[in-house]
Amino acid sequence: MSDRVLRGSRLGSVSYESDRHTEFAPRSLTFYDCPHGHDTSVPFAAEADIPFTWECKVCGATALRRDAEQPEAKASKPVRTHWDMLLERRSIAELEEVLAERLAVLHQHQGAVKAQLKADAAKNRKKSA
Repeated sequence: MSDRVLRGSRLGSVSYESDRHTEFAPRSLTFYDCPHGHDTSVPFAAEADIPFTWECKVCGATALRRDAEQPEAKASKPVRTHWDMLLERRSIAELEEVLAERLAVLHQHQGAVKAQLKADAAKNRKKSA
């Protein structure tokens, strides 16, 4: 196996192609200003859509593009909670009725469990006496 090894070469980690006669895509350097006073520069392709904001490389805050104004805030929907979705399907009166039914089922089941426990305790007392 050692006779098959290419000496002086690291396979897969080094490219043997050169950058000569290669034209890179045109780029533009865009500067962003962090609210904490940090400057961030990011290269973009010339035809790319450049974002208005970028994460600061130093502190992680949202930096604003130097030659742009504050972007308009997008209109967002209010957050719908589970309670809001439930109220879309049922009224408060219906919900109270469902709650009463479920509580009755739970109390009935709990009563049956307590009765079974009492009966088991009575059997154990008779056996031990």
